[in-house]
Amino acid sequence: MTTDILTQNFFELFDVPVSFEVDLDLVQQRYRELQKAVHPDKFVSASDQEKRISMQQTSWINEAFNALRQPVERAIYLLKLKGVDLNLENETTMDAMFLMEQMEMREALSDVQSKDDPLAALDDFSVQIKNKMQAMAANFSIAYEDDQLDDAKELIRKMQFMQKARKEVDELTAKIEDELF
Repeated sequence: MTTDILTQNFFELFDVPVSFEVDLDLVQQRYRELQKAVHPDKFVSASDQEKRISMQQTSWINEAFNALRQPVERAIYLLKLKGVDLNLENETTMDAMFLMEQMEMREALSDVQSKDDPLAALDDFSVQIKNKMQAMAANFSIAYEDDQLDDAKELIRKMQFMQKARKEVDELTAKIEDELF
């Protein structure tokens, strides 16, 4: 068993170009191939060292897979490859207009259950969030490719807000569906 998997960046590991735009089907296919090759179940009767390496490789593959398939995580990793450390827990966007939009959206979300058709309203929110995320992702890709790393960081911060909003919409949708059915 080779340990070079552990020295490859996530894009090298999955044999995809270092870019924000990735072929998620290819990533999924490569993930299965990699897991099949190094999964600990294949090394049940191997030495302790081989078992440990298998566990490390499996962990690295899982971490890479999760980062590549999630736009915000992939964007953060791309900046990391360029030497930019981004701590989203301590950094937030300073775009006042964007923050105001987020507050308005959160207020509208909190009122959604009083609507005649809350599920339709949540579907509308989902579409809006998806469209904004796609636009931000496209802008991130451009900023990243043009080495406009401050702009790229700002877009990641905004994408993180939208990702949280999507999660809130999904959770509220599930809650309302549970209540209705």
